[in-house]
Amino acid sequence: MSALEKVKRGEFDLSVGEIVDLLRIDTHSHAFYELLSVSNALTRSKFGSRGYVFTQIGINAEPCPINCKFCSLAASHYSMDSQWDKTAGEICSELTFLQQGYFDDFFLMTTADYPQDKFISIGKAVKPLLRKGQRLVANIGDFDLAMALKLKAAGFTGAYHINRLREGIDTEANPRDRENTLRAIKEAGLELYYCIEPIGPEHSYEELTVEILRAKDLEIGVMAAMRRVAVAGTPLYEFGQITALELTKIVAVTNIVVNPSRAMNVHEPIQVALLAGVNQLYAEVGANPRDTDSHTEQSRGFNPAAAWNMLGEFGFGKAQSE
Repeated sequence: MSALEKVKRGEFDLSVGEIVDLLRIDTHSHAFYELLSVSNALTRSKFGSRGYVFTQIGINAEPCPINCKFCSLAASHYSMDSQWDKTAGEICSELTFLQQGYFDDFFLMTTADYPQDKFISIGKAVKPLLRKGQRLVANIGDFDLAMALKLKAAGFTGAYHINRLREGIDTEANPRDRENTLRAIKEAGLELYYCIEPIGPEHSYEELTVEILRAKDLEIGVMAAMRRVAVAGTPLYEFGQITALELTKIVAVTNIVVNPSRAMNVHEPIQVALLAGVNQLYAEVGANPRDTDSHTEQSRGFNPAAAWNMLGEFGFGKAQSE
């Protein structure tokens, strides 16, 4: 029985070879649409029409020493149009403005070397501005269990952290440090947000499968797949980026294998991926490593209303009580 026939029967416990076979499906074939149908049906059966919009503020635009070859913030090839570091007051003002609309989880993102104590103080400042039930999520560099517990004590409910594709090769991060941070997040009782990223044309399906299975083993609630944006000025710019159809296929396979318990995301938002069962999108403000405009809300970044509009086109919306 082929991997596709297996998942069409509702059997999602797949071997490495079967996952690779799904990823090899031609995006212009009938099988591609069968794959999307399976993934979409899985999302609809678990989540119904419940959609999610998460909002993230990138709170500093400064050279980062991790020097990721795909990132506009890397110190070795800084490509942003300016440098700045927002104050807690500025971040609180932006959050207050964003709260005029509706979104679910709220993320604070920094460069990898941002001072951790300073980040904790900003988290404490924004926490009272969140509505009841709104989750506060950290997107920062590597940290240990002590820091994970400080995040939780400050009101953070989770953290976005991943082992990126070709970590330690296309980045100067130590993969062991990344893995230790993942363990610290789980041990502290924080929710771990995960993503297969940043996917480029040069990555093999075997490489993607390693990270898909890592996410499955971590029992992720909110999962995502993200293509690498070809940012001018970055070393990997010349490799270009994968197509929207290719990303949609990867989203479908990831959703089927990882089977997240709360939401499936694609980044950056693209309509076609919602056919694969995506029910969560991001709105972004401030620095964005995929943009050279340090205020991405004026460029690539969606606002919450635009994200809800896209979800609404595919029948996803807020919970009935909201």
